[in-house]
Amino acid sequence: MSLHARLTDYARLMRLDKPIGILLLAWPTLWGLWLSSAGRPDIWVFLVFTLGVVLMRSAGCVINDYADRDFDPHVARTRSRPLAARRVSPGEALWLAAGLAGLALLLILPLATPLLLGLAVVAAFLAASYPFTKRFLAIPQAYLGISFGFGIPMAFAAHQGAIPNVAWVLLLANMFWAIAYDTEYAMVDREDDLKIGIKTSAITFGSFDVAAVMLCYALALALLAWVGQTFGLGGVYYLGLMVAAGIALYHYTLIRHREPGPCFKAFLHNNWFGAAVFAGMVLDTWLA
Repeated sequence: MSLHARLTDYARLMRLDKPIGILLLAWPTLWGLWLSSAGRPDIWVFLVFTLGVVLMRSAGCVINDYADRDFDPHVARTRSRPLAARRVSPGEALWLAAGLAGLALLLILPLATPLLLGLAVVAAFLAASYPFTKRFLAIPQAYLGISFGFGIPMAFAAHQGAIPNVAWVLLLANMFWAIAYDTEYAMVDREDDLKIGIKTSAITFGSFDVAAVMLCYALALALLAWVGQTFGLGGVYYLGLMVAAGIALYHYTLIRHREPGPCFKAFLHNNWFGAAVFAGMVLDTWLA
C-alpha cells in the first residue's frame, strides 16, 4: 500500500473527512471557554482547547472503530471503515490513538495545574472508554454527552482555577443535548444494532424514541436558560436559545417517521443547534 493510501486510511479512521463529530465536541467546549472568561478567553487557552478538540475527537474515533472492529463489518453504514475493511490493523489503530492523545496532553502541559491535569486524565479516560459502554449501558449516549462536554469544567479550571456549580449544570445540558442528537444517529442503525447486540438509546426508548429526543432537547434548553440567568446574560442570548428551539422542532419533522435518511440529516443538523447557542452567548456579550 502506498504512503498516500495509508495516510488516507488514517485520516478516514480519524473521521477528518466527516467533521461533524469535531463540531459537536467543539460547541460545548466553546460555551465553557466563553462563559468561564466572561467573553474574553485567553488566546493561548483558546488555541490549546481548539486543537485539543480536534486531537481528542480524532483519537476517540480511532478507539471507537477499534472497539467496534468486529461489529462494523455487519453494519451497512460502517462496513467500509478502514478497520472494518481490514485496511488498517488493530495495532496501528492503537498506536495512532495513543499518538493523538499524547499530542493533546503535550499541548495542555504549559497550562497544567493539578486540577486541570486531573481533569485532562478523566477526559482521556471518558473518550477511551465510551465505545465500550455500548456493550452494557442502556443509554450510552448519556456517557457520550459527559465525555463530549468535559471541556466545560476544563475550561473553567483553565480560566478560573476552580469549577463552579454552574459548570456542572452546563455539562448536564450538554448531556441531554447529546442524548437527543445521538439518539437520532442511533435511529439510523437500529435494525443492524438489534441484530449484533449493541445497546443504544434508540433501542432502549423503543416506540418512545421521538418523544424522548424532544424531551431531551427541552431539558437541554431549560438548563441552558438557567445557566444564562446565573451569568446574567440578556435577551440576545435567549434569542439564540429560541433559534436553537426552532432547530429542535425542525428535527422533529425529520425524525417523526423514523426514516434513516431524515434521521441522519437531523443528526448532522445539530451543528446549527450548538452554533445558535454559542452565537447567542457571543452577541449578548458584545452588545451588552
